[in-house]
Amino acid sequence: MTQKQLFSRYLKDLQPGRLEWIGVRPGRKQELLVRETAEALAGLGLEGDHRCGKTPGSARQVTLISSEFIRMIEIYTGLEHIDPVLLRRNLVVSGINLNALRHQRFSIGSAVFEATAICHPCVRMDQALGQGGAAAMLGYGGLCARIIQSGGLVVGDQLVPLAS
Repeated sequence: MTQKQLFSRYLKDLQPGRLEWIGVRPGRKQELLVRETAEALAGLGLEGDHRCGKTPGSARQVTLISSEFIRMIEIYTGLEHIDPVLLRRNLVVSGINLNALRHQRFSIGSAVFEATAICHPCVRMDQALGQGGAAAMLGYGGLCARIIQSGGLVVGDQLVPLAS
């Protein structure tokens, strides 16, 4: 049984989530710019993000993290509030266990995504969150995804798991 098949059995039990936050980074190592809307371009990434078009077909066109994962990182770092800008992910969602979406397709707004891999923390998280920041994110770094179908995203849109 493949991981895609294994995780697909949980799709019927998932309630839709919600898009809470959007960020794009215009250049490598630059700060994310917060947006209320974004255009997801199939096979490329989010319009205005430095990854868009950088490596067409990449499995890391978009990165997602959940507000629930951010709360766990806050607990483990002892920080009262972590601004999503510091975590360098493109989308923050809520109300859904991202781990159950691994290797699955889902829609946000009119765009369709496929989760490709766990988004592991990098050493920059120690700089952003303080010593131990990367360790605090282990298991809570979110997911990487590719864009299967272009479409618009608006903060407040539902994240809906899709059957294959």
